[in-house]
Amino acid sequence: MEGHDFSVIVARELDRLAGEIEAYDDEAELWRTHGGQKNSPGTLVLHLCGNLDYYIGAALGDNGYVRDRPAEFDDRVSRAELLERIAHCRSVVTVVLDGLGPEAMDAEYPGEAPVRMAGIRTGPYLVHVVWHMGWHLGQIFYHRVGSL
Repeated sequence: MEGHDFSVIVARELDRLAGEIEAYDDEAELWRTHGGQKNSPGTLVLHLCGNLDYYIGAALGDNGYVRDRPAEFDDRVSRAELLERIAHCRSVVTVVLDGLGPEAMDAEYPGEAPVRMAGIRTGPYLVHVVWHMGWHLGQIFYHRVGSL
C-alpha cells in the first residue's frame, strides 16, 4: 500500500465536504446545531481541516503546521473561508500522502497519535483518519438534509 491510495480517498472526501458546504442555501445554517448535535457544520469543517493539517501535513509532511484545536471549535468564518480552508487542506495533504511509499506506510506513525493507538503503523493510522472524516461528513450531511 502506498500513500497515493489514501491521497485519492482523502481528496474525494474533501471534495464531498466542499460540496456539502456549498449545498447549504442559508450560510447561517453552517453555524447552527440541531437536536443532539453539539457541533455545527462550520465547526466540523474547521476541525477536519485542523485534524488533517496536523496529523498528515505536520506529522507526515513536516510542514511546520501548528494546530490550534480550541480555535477549531470557537472560530466563525464565512462560507468562502471554509471552502478556501478545505481547498488549502486538500492541496497540502494530497501532496504529503502522494509522497509516502510502502516503507513509510509500514513504519510506525511518527506523529502524536492518541494514547490508545501508541505504536500504530502509518497505514492503519490513516485508515482511522479517513474513518474520522467520514464520520463528520455524515454528520454534516444529516444536519443539512434534516433541516430541509
